[in-house]
Amino acid sequence: MTLGVVATDKAPKAVGPYVQGVTARGLLFTAGQIGVDPATGRLVEGGVEAQTRRALENLGAVLEGAGCSAQHVVKTTVYLTDLSHFQAMNQIYASFFAGHKPARSTVGVAQLPLGALVEIELVALLER
Repeated sequence: MTLGVVATDKAPKAVGPYVQGVTARGLLFTAGQIGVDPATGRLVEGGVEAQTRRALENLGAVLEGAGCSAQHVVKTTVYLTDLSHFQAMNQIYASFFAGHKPARSTVGVAQLPLGALVEIELVALLER
């Protein structure tokens, strides 16, 4: 089996021993994305809404780099440092998927990199 690497300048560069995305057997697996602006390398301001939007934009860039879109996503995992932010995150999340509803898990965590409030990862079908 051959693994492919997805890398794009439109999403934050990996800062450790990982890549933005890996393709295998017709699937894309992404690394978790937080609300980091790829141009500045800094977490965006504006709370959980702005961070969710930026994390999803970053994931959109990785999807695009793999030749697919949000409509190809089959599963997401959302990590929140405060589950009281669920509704705010959910509104931004719903707009990103525009009616498409992938399977999802949402997990409360104690801490995320750079003090982020939300991190999202996904699995998508590759467009063939």
